[in-house]
Amino acid sequence: MRVSLTPDPQRGVFETMLVLDGRPVELDAHLERLADSLMVLYGEDLPSEAANQVREGAGDLEQGKLRIAITPSLDGARLAMRVVTARVDPAAVFPGPARGIVLHSFSLEGGLGEHKWADRRLLERAESGLAPGELALLVDADGAALEASRASLFAVGDDWLATPPADGRILPGIARRRTIETARDAGIEVREESLSLASLGDYEVILAGSVRGIEPVLALDDVALRPPGALSARLVAGLRRRWLPAAQAESAAVRAGGRRVGPPAR
Repeated sequence: MRVSLTPDPQRGVFETMLVLDGRPVELDAHLERLADSLMVLYGEDLPSEAANQVREGAGDLEQGKLRIAITPSLDGARLAMRVVTARVDPAAVFPGPARGIVLHSFSLEGGLGEHKWADRRLLERAESGLAPGELALLVDADGAALEASRASLFAVGDDWLATPPADGRILPGIARRRTIETARDAGIEVREESLSLASLGDYEVILAGSVRGIEPVLALDDVALRPPGALSARLVAGLRRRWLPAAQAESAAVRAGGRRVGPPAR
């Protein structure tokens, strides 16, 4: 069944980010994307107090996630901002194969677009009846696989990484951007190109999101995919070093091959 409905902009937009030891990960990048959406959709600037409210909300959180949501008023005269936090199971961040994802394709003509909509009714419809650990994979009418319901999509080849282009049909994910940078820093070829749903069965598939990092995909539409390999392990180790405390990141590098992989921690 093909769906072509669109989210309601009046419900606003939001950003969700990982918090570690009271530190919002990639705060500047998330606020920059939120500011862009507010200007495009409502002609409004990001509230000046946004960054401080996020830092205050994250301050007491050892490991969790933070959501900042901004909603326009009915008369368009102001923006309402809300910050909400929740704890996250440490095992859910950069999870191993035992917590891999199962994807189920859902046809959504034109995709969800480049804004992170607070109106999640389409995604709720796409994931109705799915079990924990299962996500919707949004697929355009032309058969192009776009993104998962909460993460960017990557296909992993023997020596390359491919992801759908940020052409207005997908969210330009922060984790997507950092995964691309991590791959290029490690000398891995990155292709931003259309990925057909039919082609994904030939490759290893991973997801990249701002809370869970890189996640392995175990199956697509009930068909098993290739298991995680050495290249994706290098990506996990590299992105962990960017985001996580040094001790945790170093342990990931050791698991990836017994040595440091990619750029040094900074």
